[in-house]
Amino acid sequence: MPKRVLSGTVVSDKGDKTVVVRVERRVKHPLYGKIIKLSKKYHAHDEANAYRQGEQVRIQECAPVSKLKAWTVLDRIGAAKAVEIEIAEVETTMPEAAPAKPAEEKAEKAAKPAAKKSKAKAKDVADADA
Repeated sequence: MPKRVLSGTVVSDKGDKTVVVRVERRVKHPLYGKIIKLSKKYHAHDEANAYRQGEQVRIQECAPVSKLKAWTVLDRIGAAKAVEIEIAEVETTMPEAAPAKPAEEKAEKAAKPAAKKSKAKAKDVADADA
């Protein structure tokens, strides 16, 4: 029986000698008829830790290597797409402004009228007792 060969994208290379490959397939929805993408992740054995995240690879079915790994990586189909990262530099010449404390100011404002109300209630209770 021939071994299955699938192609997919490496989504994780964090494990030692292991890569996780996402294989996408397109199927027609049984009810609506729209073409949808379904994906499945396979753990594949990578002996030399040669494959990195984002690369297109081919994997082949093999005897189980571990609990999750029953695939080996055959070869690289495409390289990972380069992602441009922009690093923002912090300006050191800008003086640091004192951080505003709106929560504390609101709490102080709310506490002052509450104190006045409690004093007024105390006076009403004292007048009622007299």
